[in-house]
Amino acid sequence: MESLIERVKAILFTPQAEWLVIAREPDDTAALYTRYVAVLALIPALAGFIGASVIGGYRSILSGLIGAAVGYLLTFAAVFIVALITDALAPTFGAQKNFPNALKLTVYSYTPAWLAGIFLLIPGLSFLTVIGLYGFYLLWLGLPPLMQAPRDKTLPYAGAIVLCALIIAILIGAVQFTMFGRAR
Repeated sequence: MESLIERVKAILFTPQAEWLVIAREPDDTAALYTRYVAVLALIPALAGFIGASVIGGYRSILSGLIGAAVGYLLTFAAVFIVALITDALAPTFGAQKNFPNALKLTVYSYTPAWLAGIFLLIPGLSFLTVIGLYGFYLLWLGLPPLMQAPRDKTLPYAGAIVLCALIIAILIGAVQFTMFGRAR
């Protein structure tokens, strides 16, 4: 847990240096998912459940629990798909294809969004999840060391990735809406 906290602090407060550290780390997909994604993705899932079902009363407890579980699981798929897209787009922007690095880039760039998920705990503060957009900046900084992207192409490359991630998020939202309907 201590290494998780240290990594979160480093990626948020000293991202340029941390991306260089991350680029040198061995590729361990299982560890990324079990020690990082699994823990941090719980924040918005649990906070959203508590905010909508317990505090706000917008959803029933059962619907809220199932929705939180489905959303949590879909987060794993979203991270993987965004990493695939990041890797696939690499040659278009003069970067090197490297799926393990694309996965690291994606996982750590999602950090602010997962942390900002705490604001879902209090429905009136959910607008503060916009803080998660800091992940775009992290992604932009991480493209050169992880994907060997040329500096002059990092902004359009990051923009393309974010656009794809946004489309995936909308699709996931549509799936959840189809499964659980509107909050009451």
